[in-house]
Amino acid sequence: MDDSFAGLGIAPFFIERLAERAIVEPTEIQRMVMPRLIQGGNLLFSSATGTGKTFAYLIPLLQRFILCGDAPSAGPLVLICAPTYELCSQIKHELDFLLNAAQPVPMPRPLGLSLPFKLTSSLLIGSANISRQIDALKRERPLVVIGNPGRLLQLERMGKLRFNRLRCVVLDEGDRLVQDDLLPETGELMEKLPEERFGTACSATMSAKARDRLSPFMGREPSFIEAAGLDILKNAIEHWAFLSEDRRKIATLRSLIAVLDPKKALVFTGRGGQIGNIVSQLQYHHIAAAGIYGGMDRKNRKKSLDDFRSGRVKVLVASDLASRGLDIAGIDLAAALDVPDDREAYLHRAGRTGRAGKRGIMASIGDEEEMRRLALLEKKLGIAVYPKVLYRGKVIAADL
Repeated sequence: MDDSFAGLGIAPFFIERLAERAIVEPTEIQRMVMPRLIQGGNLLFSSATGTGKTFAYLIPLLQRFILCGDAPSAGPLVLICAPTYELCSQIKHELDFLLNAAQPVPMPRPLGLSLPFKLTSSLLIGSANISRQIDALKRERPLVVIGNPGRLLQLERMGKLRFNRLRCVVLDEGDRLVQDDLLPETGELMEKLPEERFGTACSATMSAKARDRLSPFMGREPSFIEAAGLDILKNAIEHWAFLSEDRRKIATLRSLIAVLDPKKALVFTGRGGQIGNIVSQLQYHHIAAAGIYGGMDRKNRKKSLDDFRSGRVKVLVASDLASRGLDIAGIDLAAALDVPDDREAYLHRAGRTGRAGKRGIMASIGDEEEMRRLALLEKKLGIAVYPKVLYRGKVIAADL
């Protein structure tokens, strides 16, 4: 069987676009998902972070629903829904790359034809100016819209966004979109969509409970595909544990950063209200740091992410919203100032490093109770967590 992009049925145009990023062979999840979505079907799929899930659904859906000759009109053909501004923006960036949005049409089609119009998309997120979004919908008449449930519902209620032509819906980080706090909005949005459509949802983790909640939104009998994602967690990431009293955690983090001198370090805390304090203490000790958290305004969140991506700051301190779906190149250290209760949260945090064939470190800094939780996660995930201490400017194995 031909497992190349061409063998999977991907159009030459998209193969050429991927080659510009030196992507020449499909990942495991792309080989499993792309043919199914090209054919049309309802699908839930799960794969580790950094395995190409976004392209796994974007390319076949663009090929099937967009490059079909339908000219822009009232209402999108594809709706992509994600839980955070950062993830929606990232999806929009990848979509624009695939569509070569900066270039004029005509665009090559799989059958060698051309489109007489420009393919456009709109980013519809709650932290942006809604009047400008309404103007963009009128002006561009996008065939793809990307947004979070709240803003999409708001625009639909105002009569500014119509779903009557919709052919496919994607729920990216689908398990997050059906957690208790977001499920009412997600469910209401799904009720607004036509019954005759395709649906797909993806995430790095997808529990049986999440699948049960997502399945009714996908249409008739969705299939479930899961790639062997834990291999990356075990083979590409080294897991460390540092025992630390709560009052000493930031000092331990600061010392760890000084010893390892990572190019980029992403630091997680479950206490969003402490992010400013953590950033201030790192900056006081001359460590270039920034922070993002849920209540932060969009402009400052974007600046923090842009500074981190560009290398202007080497440490980004974040609440768990940043562990969801973001693809930031070059993170060689992920650190956490607490230990989560569930495996999914740990997987999403650890998945920010060890990406694209590179190795990374996941360092958990916690007290005795948190170390007990980490030991349970170690067993559940089948990983090896190595106790470490900082001693004379080095990271060494802890004496057990």
